[in-house]
Amino acid sequence: MGRIYKAIPGFFLQDESALSIEAIPPRLGLIDDTPERWSNFKAQIQKLNECAAPGTSYKVLFFSRHGQGYHNVAEAKYGTQAWDDYWSKLNGDGEIIWGPDPLLTPVGEQQAVDAQVAWKVELPFGIPLPDKLYSSPLTRALKTCEITFDGIIPSNDPERTVTVVENCREENGVHTCDKRKSRTYIASAFPTFRIEDGFTEEDELWNPEIRETKPHLAERAKQVLDTIFERETSAQNISITAHGGIINGFLVSISRSEYALPTGGVLPVVIQCVSTE
Repeated sequence: MGRIYKAIPGFFLQDESALSIEAIPPRLGLIDDTPERWSNFKAQIQKLNECAAPGTSYKVLFFSRHGQGYHNVAEAKYGTQAWDDYWSKLNGDGEIIWGPDPLLTPVGEQQAVDAQVAWKVELPFGIPLPDKLYSSPLTRALKTCEITFDGIIPSNDPERTVTVVENCREENGVHTCDKRKSRTYIASAFPTFRIEDGFTEEDELWNPEIRETKPHLAERAKQVLDTIFERETSAQNISITAHGGIINGFLVSISRSEYALPTGGVLPVVIQCVSTE
């Protein structure tokens, strides 16, 4: 069975890509600003699903980009051209360490706290909590996810345990910042997270000579969507904490224009899935 995905606009400010929008706009970007806004939103999504043709369903995905990492500081220091051509292939410059798998900076940690606050502000208005949470295996995304949902998602809710997914990692290869740490490290550093089945101990995908292509990135993102729509049939709201490159891969796979999501930003998207024989 194949699946075709499409973004359904009209709910969030970010749906209009021409707008200049901050990393996390008020209400996470929801256009409706009434006190009943999230109840209205949930009712609209429920109606879409109730009126959907056979084989068609709708879910809400909250894409979160990790907070600022040390590699982001280095790219800003040297400029994107010099970063891509030279510095990204190293582990550091004697002042900044950005590879492999850099940590969040203090600014990045605060950006994750800001995301947490944005969710908490909307809790009294009924914002739907994610039914399932996914994260990239790179430390900057894992830490952002941990900080963002601390105190929001009950730690004793097994259905909402964060799942670490290899295919949610950043555009892969060449850049040392995109080489992940070991499975053992992730399990030790984030003991409350669940690591997906088949996750290898060492990073067997990162190649120092070959950078992943945009089409492959989009196909990898589509595989994640296929898993979500196939397995998480009862989950209406999904959180994915990841990276700018793979988030744009998701957007390509749902026929939506790319979006320059800042570090620490949140991008909610309503997605239609049509199953094809």
